[in-house]
Amino acid sequence: QVQLVESGGGLVQPGGSLRLSCAASGRIFGAYDVGWFRQAPGKQREVVASITSGGRITYAGSVKGRFTISRDYAKNTVYLQMNSLKPEDTAVYYCNAVYKLDRFWGQGTQVTVSS
Repeated sequence: QVQLVESGGGLVQPGGSLRLSCAASGRIFGAYDVGWFRQAPGKQREVVASITSGGRITYAGSVKGRFTISRDYAKNTVYLQMNSLKPEDTAVYYCNAVYKLDRFWGQGTQVTVSS
């Protein structure tokens, strides 16, 4: 069992930055593939960025060049650095961890980009 806790969301002006954190319990979190997803009101949840247990990274086209995903194996934490934020980035951001048939979600953290 893995518990995921997201933090770092908030209100930021367009062009600003935030860093989200996904802290996990469990000794084998390093073996999990981890993704950041987001869901805006009235829209489907979409993947933003992902990082495998081996460190392979992918980004959605809408955030490429602006967002950076990374993980600290010692701290059991995955980060999402978000720069040059736009109003359309406003959403609840969720952390997701997958290992074989196990899939876990965090509770989400709200990101609002507005002037």
